[in-house]
Amino acid sequence: MNELTPQETVDLLDKHIIGQNAAKRAAAVAIRNRWRRRQLPEELREEVGPTNMILIGRTGVGKTEIARRLAKLVNAPFIKVEATKYTEVGYHGRDVESMIRDLVELAIHIVHDEQTQVVRAEAERLAEEELLDLLIPPAVHDNAVEADAAERRHRSREKMRVQLQSGELEDRVVELTVEGRSGAVGIMASFGMDQVDPDTQNLLERLVPTAAKRRSVALREARRIIFDQQCDKLIDRDKVTEAALRRTENSGIVFLDELDKLAAPSHSHGPDISRAGVQRDLLPIIEGCTVTTKYGPVKTDHILFIAAGAFHDAKPSDLMPELQGRLPLRVELDDLTEADLIRILTEPQNALTKQHVALLATEGVLIEFKEDAVAALAATAARLNESTQNIGARRLVAVIERVMEEISFDAPNRRGDTLKIDRAYVEDRLQDATDDSDLSRFIL
Repeated sequence: MNELTPQETVDLLDKHIIGQNAAKRAAAVAIRNRWRRRQLPEELREEVGPTNMILIGRTGVGKTEIARRLAKLVNAPFIKVEATKYTEVGYHGRDVESMIRDLVELAIHIVHDEQTQVVRAEAERLAEEELLDLLIPPAVHDNAVEADAAERRHRSREKMRVQLQSGELEDRVVELTVEGRSGAVGIMASFGMDQVDPDTQNLLERLVPTAAKRRSVALREARRIIFDQQCDKLIDRDKVTEAALRRTENSGIVFLDELDKLAAPSHSHGPDISRAGVQRDLLPIIEGCTVTTKYGPVKTDHILFIAAGAFHDAKPSDLMPELQGRLPLRVELDDLTEADLIRILTEPQNALTKQHVALLATEGVLIEFKEDAVAALAATAARLNESTQNIGARRLVAVIERVMEEISFDAPNRRGDTLKIDRAYVEDRLQDATDDSDLSRFIL
């Protein structure tokens, strides 16, 4: 997937996101440039920086979704952070370097999951043998009857294996040893372990002993626990760490939301010192520096930073010039029209109407949305966005939940029913909320 052409990337994004072609194209080129960079000679490769950008648009127009789907397409470590979280406490709030440490943690999980698939067959085989050992305790050795006992035990073990593989024993309770971290680690975490120096954090974790205890669990749960234990034994942790650090540096994506909250017009007063301080702290991270993590140092030179904001009360030019230079590409996203909302309700693979049809199908209730019903939903959402606060496609969630509330509540008692949602039903369900503008502010 890392070798997707820009057009292929846009086509895949189109399956989940309606419109915003300019933003999709810019994001697709940024990802393709990473592939191009890997094809360059070593000496030139280090000189090519990421295509950092700012996405400008109202809430609910698809900024976050584009970045998240893009990272998923190429299986890149991805983290979304709000710029405002670094101003919550005092002037600077949380250390801005924590975003890179969180990104490394995500990369560790991604690489570990990939390696789990590599060793899955062997881990499942070993887990099955360990489960059989739990179900059939080892025989007591006696030279006189050892041969007969071994043969009987082998036959019993194979019979048990057949039952185990057929799922007949899933509810049987077995006892096994489970290792876990002491509760002291959780106590330290509650006091902000993520803010502790990584070397100190590693030392504290090593000082806390591993707690092992016996647990009685159903066999289905025991299989999962033992499988995880076997995977940990088969997977080389050092290689996972090395690969995760490399992937973070070369493929990591940081989505920095609410950047406009850090941009203050020159004539404003108040918490500007906080905003400017966070901007200054972001400069070296985005430009390229080395961040110390518990797994080792990480260079941020080639991490892709996608910033976003509505920029209602400020402009990108209100940011510090140095920060603007580190986010050189600016892409403006369009406001969603009523026609866009109709497409959002029907075309994407994860469209809201398709989600509700699938959810109610689990109760045995078949739902069909008529075209005029979809049009009514979109028209109501568009009207509410204009009359109250424009929250883009997120308004559709409130509208459709209001329409489906009664059906969803009664669904367990309507198994086998087929319901057709038309314009009349939509308008009837939304009438009270949309007629009263004050009510719509709170409900929709």
